[in-house]
Amino acid sequence: MQRRQGRVNAGLLLLLYQISQVGLQNIPSVTLGVLALNIFLFLNPVRPLPEVCISVNEGFYRRNWQRLLLSPVHHADDWHLYYNMISMLWKGIMLEKKLKSIWFAYIIAVFSVLIGVVYMVLEFMLMEILDDPSYEMNCAVGFSGVLFALKVLNNHYNPGRVSSVLGLQIPSKYACWVELVAIHLISPG
Repeated sequence: MQRRQGRVNAGLLLLLYQISQVGLQNIPSVTLGVLALNIFLFLNPVRPLPEVCISVNEGFYRRNWQRLLLSPVHHADDWHLYYNMISMLWKGIMLEKKLKSIWFAYIIAVFSVLIGVVYMVLEFMLMEILDDPSYEMNCAVGFSGVLFALKVLNNHYNPGRVSSVLGLQIPSKYACWVELVAIHLISPG
C-alpha cells in the first residue's frame, strides 16, 4: 500500500489533462475543491498510507477515529487517484449543479465519514459470520465508497438513464451494482 516515490505519475498527469479539457471554469466550486484536496494529499500525504487507512482494528478497537476523515482522501497510487477523481469530476458536475454547492458539500462530508463506518461494520460482520479474524485487519483508503454513494444519488435524481459499463448498455439504476462487481473482478484489492 506504500506509494513509490521518484517516478512519473502518469495517472496524475492524465487527470490534470482531463481537468484542463473540461476547464476549471466549468467545474463547480465544491467539486473543484474535492479534486484539489485529493490531488494535494496525494502529492503531500498527511501520513503514510498504513497510518491513514481505515480498518476495524485501527478505527474501532484502537479508536483511531481520525482515520475516518483521512482514509477517503488518500489513494494507493496515481491510477487509484485518477479513476476516483475522474468519476468525482463527472458526478460532481452533474450533482452539484442540481443540488447546489452547500448541500453538495454537506453530502460529500457526511458520505466521507459514513463510508468508513459502513466499511468497518461490514468487515466486522464478515469477521463474525465467517469466523475469520483477518477481516479486522483489512485496511482501505480512497474515495470509491463516496463515489458509489454519489452514483446511487445521481441515479435517484436522474432516473431512466442508461449507462455504459464495459461496453454494455445497462439501466443506470443497476449500473452502480454492475460497476461494483466489474471493479471487484478487474481489481480485487
